[in-house]
Amino acid sequence: MYKITDYSRKQAKKYGVEIKPSVVKGKKIDVFKNGAKVASIGNINYKDFGTYLVEKGKAYADERRRLYRIRHKGENNYSLKILW
Repeated sequence: MYKITDYSRKQAKKYGVEIKPSVVKGKKIDVFKNGAKVASIGNINYKDFGTYLVEKGKAYADERRRLYRIRHKGENNYSLKILW
């Protein structure tokens, strides 16, 4: 089971949503807005900014974030906002 990072909790608060561990197989987080589920985000098989931050430090996490944002340029979704 994925452990939600402090970074993701902070980001969720910033965007006015609540997050909980996902009940969807293969996903990390379920996102709720006004009590209603709006998305399941993050593939459980991949790491995210908050995980890299804890495991490998800020410099490494920043580089992974930069590369993620290049791959997902133009997207505007909860995964980008909360996990990266």
